[in-house]
Amino acid sequence: MNALEPIVARSRSEAARRRAAVPVSELERAASERTDQRSLLAALRRPGLSLIAEHKRRSPSAGVIREGIALEQVVQAYERGGAAALSILTEEASFGGSLADLRAARVAARLPILRKDFIVDAYQVVEAAAAGADAILLIVAALGERELAELHTLSLELGLDALVEIHELRELAAAVVAGAELIGVNNRDLTTLQVDTRRTFDLLPELPCGSTVVAESGFSTAAELDELADAGVDAVLVGEALMRSPDIETACRALTQRARARAL
Repeated sequence: MNALEPIVARSRSEAARRRAAVPVSELERAASERTDQRSLLAALRRPGLSLIAEHKRRSPSAGVIREGIALEQVVQAYERGGAAALSILTEEASFGGSLADLRAARVAARLPILRKDFIVDAYQVVEAAAAGADAILLIVAALGERELAELHTLSLELGLDALVEIHELRELAAAVVAGAELIGVNNRDLTTLQVDTRRTFDLLPELPCGSTVVAESGFSTAAELDELADAGVDAVLVGEALMRSPDIETACRALTQRARARAL
C-alpha cells in the first residue's frame, strides 16, 4: 500500500460522514449565493513566476511544521509578502487542517484560495465552493479517469478553477482528457514520500502548449525559482519553507520580489 491509499480511503469516509450531517442541497444553496469569486487561473497567468503560498501545520513526511501562530497572521503575511494566491490545507487527520481554516483565510486575505485536500467526491467540490474556495486540487493518482473528468467539470460549473496534479506521463494523459488547463507537477513520490525536483523539468516538455503549470514540492530558494522561471513554469507552490521561517513575510517577499524583478 502506498502512502496515498489510506488518506484517500479516509477522505471518502469523511465525505460520506459529512454528507449525512449536512445535506448537499444546503451547500449548493450557499455556493450559488456567492458573488466573490477570485480567479486562481488569472492570478497565475500574470507575467513572471507566481507564488502560491501554503498554510500547512504538519504533514506525513515532515511531521509538525509550525504551531503557535494564528492562520490569519500567516495568510496576511503571505499577502503582504507578494504571494499571488493562497493554498489552504483542509485535510485534518494527516495535515491538521479544516474547512474552518479556509473560511478564516477568506476573511483575512484578498487573494484567490486553493482548497488543498484529497478531493474524491462531488460533495467535497460543492463543500469547497460553499466554504469560500476559488479553486480545488484534483490529484490524478487518487481518482479514476471518469471520476477526474466528472469532478473537473463540476468544479468549473461551480465557478471554481481546478489544479489537476500529476506525477508521471500516464497521469498527464488523464489530465489532458479531462480538459485540464491548470496542471500541477508534484515532485513527491506518493509511494515513498521522497522528493525529486527534477520531475517538474522532466515532465514540462510533455505538457500541452497553453497549459498553466504549477511546480509543487521541494522548492524553497530564489535560485530554484529562477530555474523554474527560466524553464517556463508559471507558478510554484511553497509551504513548508515559508511556514518554518521566523519571519514569514520577509521570506515570502524574498521569493516574490526576485520573481517580479526578473519579469520586468
